[in-house]
Amino acid sequence: MSERVMPGRTDGLITLGAADALWVDLTADTAVPTASGAFTCSPAHARAGYVLLGNHVVATVSASDGQWRVPEVEVRRAAAELNAVAMDEQDLVRIGPFHGTPRQEYNEETPLRWRRRITRELQGMGGPERAVRREDGRPYHLAGIDWRRILVERIRDGTRRTWWLPRAVVRLLDAAEHAETQWVQAARTRQASAAVTEPPSRLRQAQDADGRQTTSPECSTASLRPYNGELEGQLYSVLSRKPGTSRRVAGWACAVCRTAPSTVLDHCHEHGYVRAPVCQSCNTLERPDHLYSNDIRVANRYTRLFATDTDDWLRHWHRCPGCRARTTLPLPHLAAWTAHIACRSLRPTHRAPRGRKPCGVLRVSWTGSQNAPRSCLLTVAVDFCPSGEHRVLAQVPYREAAERFRIWLAETAPAVAAAAGPDRLDGLPARSRPVIADTSGEGLALF
Repeated sequence: MSERVMPGRTDGLITLGAADALWVDLTADTAVPTASGAFTCSPAHARAGYVLLGNHVVATVSASDGQWRVPEVEVRRAAAELNAVAMDEQDLVRIGPFHGTPRQEYNEETPLRWRRRITRELQGMGGPERAVRREDGRPYHLAGIDWRRILVERIRDGTRRTWWLPRAVVRLLDAAEHAETQWVQAARTRQASAAVTEPPSRLRQAQDADGRQTTSPECSTASLRPYNGELEGQLYSVLSRKPGTSRRVAGWACAVCRTAPSTVLDHCHEHGYVRAPVCQSCNTLERPDHLYSNDIRVANRYTRLFATDTDDWLRHWHRCPGCRARTTLPLPHLAAWTAHIACRSLRPTHRAPRGRKPCGVLRVSWTGSQNAPRSCLLTVAVDFCPSGEHRVLAQVPYREAAERFRIWLAETAPAVAAAAGPDRLDGLPARSRPVIADTSGEGLALF
């Protein structure tokens, strides 16, 4: 099949208008909707020397006729990467608004910061239905992605609005934000170095049709380092106060999905130990859906935590020495596992057009805590049952739930189970391990 000739094409470079048309044409069948103004509408940064396409940075070149151009091959490469992305429209991540988040001002020329942009545009326009287009008719987009078509708005307590995007898109935009930050930092470093110690030839030279040379920074992003347990056994309360920790975390790839840049230092809230640096998407995925401090709703994402990507998540949770020594999970996760896995056979089903579907929504609550195992009791129930029945499915003592989990862990993730237990923790920190008093009268228990 011969390659289609693009209008405005010169030595592999095409105008921004032609690039817009090519981008829409190449991504017409992708799972992630794209926008037609990826190169010409804000927040495109053509005059800054680059444009974001998905998580790809495409360098721009200024030609002799005053027009900006981009390499056609880079547009095709970015489109191919986006076409390979699978998106589950039901797997959503909340992107705002969040209380207590400091407001930071920015203008159209600042880097992506996509969460702030979406929040600002939605709040300024009065919601998704009015944020469809600008006053001048140009569409909103982020990194060439038309977020309007996949944004989900939910109303809580009758008044509070929350905004959600598919997890795959959140990961794309996080990666785009990281790629842009790295690109800008590298460009500034090269420019400063060229001005002080290096001749101008260190910058990439591009030629247009008339032979005029133009200068544009190299389009390259620093590769993320894989996380190899460098923070193993450290306490979050100590590490989070050390200067430079956030910058260090941003240099790692997410320790769970291993594809997106890390933004959060995940830690165990029960034992206080650092687990690993993770991306915002994975951090949201594992966060229990608390209704109250001792009551969580078992959302659909637990299918991924305990079925699809079980081995990765169990390995991640057991990076905490406390959980690994006790061969268990933090109480909210153990409660969710008990409802989702141990009590699966107890959940009733109802007739549906295509067979039968599970009844309502699972919820699990508990009395007491893991600090007093003998008195802690997990209660698994069903909310929103169509027939109003099947309220309480089971009541499981904490110790029974923990023992069931150990058996399941050995069957499901043998390698993780083999590394667990107090007699297999050669790598425990040298400092004294925190202990708690077991009120059942059986002495001290490892925290």
